Amino acid sequence: MTTKPLLLKNGRIIDPANNIDQQGDILIINNQIARKGKSGTLSCPDNGRIVDLNGKWIVPGLIDMHVHLREPGEEYKETIASGTQAAAAGGFTAVACMPNTNPVNDCQTVTSFILAKAEKEGSARVYPVGAISKSSSGTELAEFGEMKEAGVVAVSDDGRPVANSQLMRRALEYSSNHNLLVISHSEEMSLSQNGAMNDGILSTRLGLRGIPRVAEEIMVYRDLALAEYVGRPVHIAHMSTRESVDLVRRAKAKGCKVSAETAPHYFSLSEEAIGLYDTKAKMNPPLRTHDDMLAIRDGLRDGTIDAIATDHAPHSVMEKDVEFDQAANGIIGLETAVPLTLALVNKNILTPSRMIELLSVNPARILRVEGGTLSEGKIADITVIDPEKKFVYSKEGIVSKSKNSPFLNWELTGKAVLTILGGKITFSDLEI
Repeated sequence: MTTKPLLLKNGRIIDPANNIDQQGDILIINNQIARKGKSGTLSCPDNGRIVDLNGKWIVPGLIDMHVHLREPGEEYKETIASGTQAAAAGGFTAVACMPNTNPVNDCQTVTSFILAKAEKEGSARVYPVGAISKSSSGTELAEFGEMKEAGVVAVSDDGRPVANSQLMRRALEYSSNHNLLVISHSEEMSLSQNGAMNDGILSTRLGLRGIPRVAEEIMVYRDLALAEYVGRPVHIAHMSTRESVDLVRRAKAKGCKVSAETAPHYFSLSEEAIGLYDTKAKMNPPLRTHDDMLAIRDGLRDGTIDAIATDHAPHSVMEKDVEFDQAANGIIGLETAVPLTLALVNKNILTPSRMIELLSVNPARILRVEGGTLSEGKIADITVIDPEKKFVYSKEGIVSKSKNSPFLNWELTGKAVLTILGGKITFSDLEI
């Protein structure tokens, strides 16, 4: 279905894939980017719509390569419909959803269900991630070929590590045969089990069992070693520690086929955010030290970390408003990713172009999906960001079904104000 022509006027076009950062116009016709030009050089057809974007950024549609949509099985926390609406409100035109649903996405049936729901109800493209092992139990590989045929773009047992090293080796080998990326949830459970926060002085003071940084780092090292040994790519999810960043940096220097992501909370918060047992700041991996937070920022700046992914993990009050050590891990993140990342731009840690690489260009490249570019003739997945817009992130304004965020009541700067999916507006804060 085609939409009316749309002319985006006088915005700052940031298109790293084409090495463009300049004021200009973009004309969208028949769901595609028809033309780009300098400001004032393009006109809109008589039946079209025009929006003046002076002071705002026009960027390729943002892609979140790590979210939990909770459907099937936990629709009281989030659904494909509500999760993709939250994505659109956050400026995302596509999301990759993890397989730890109920039932686990380890087969064609569940993958097909997710894609059918997304086609009918989604406000963003949905790229399912299949399980590495059947039921994510870590004992037997899932049917990669079947899931690939159904539409998965990667495999992961996210939420659980693949403890068996031989199984992980086989996953790396067989996934490449099906052109699927392996996403590693790096956690040594014998070290992290029953832990509630980062292991250290603060956990001792609060009387909570800690999760040591080596629980992550040991498995990052193992999966990098396996990837190097078999010569296949691996993607390290939600990195949180200095040594994890250094391990990936060294692996890349050796030529290992590795990519990595972190989440906004790991470069925005430290373990101090837990305060007096605030369960909204409980996640896995846990928030680490201030030193780790700075190392994550360094990894984003120097290219060690390839992508920013929210690890959007909705939970209801039933899972969060309990004792800290009993509370569920995870926070929502789709609607705060843009302002939190812009904070690094405002601190001169990232350039605007690097920010868009991390949130759009690289996720598209890593997952091998469309997007990440504003090239003429490409599908019109576009995000418009107002880098100066200030707002208070409140429960009342959250689109997601769940409200579990440590950033509640923060005044944030920078917001997606227009999200366009295939030429269709899925979210707007503007007059058009």
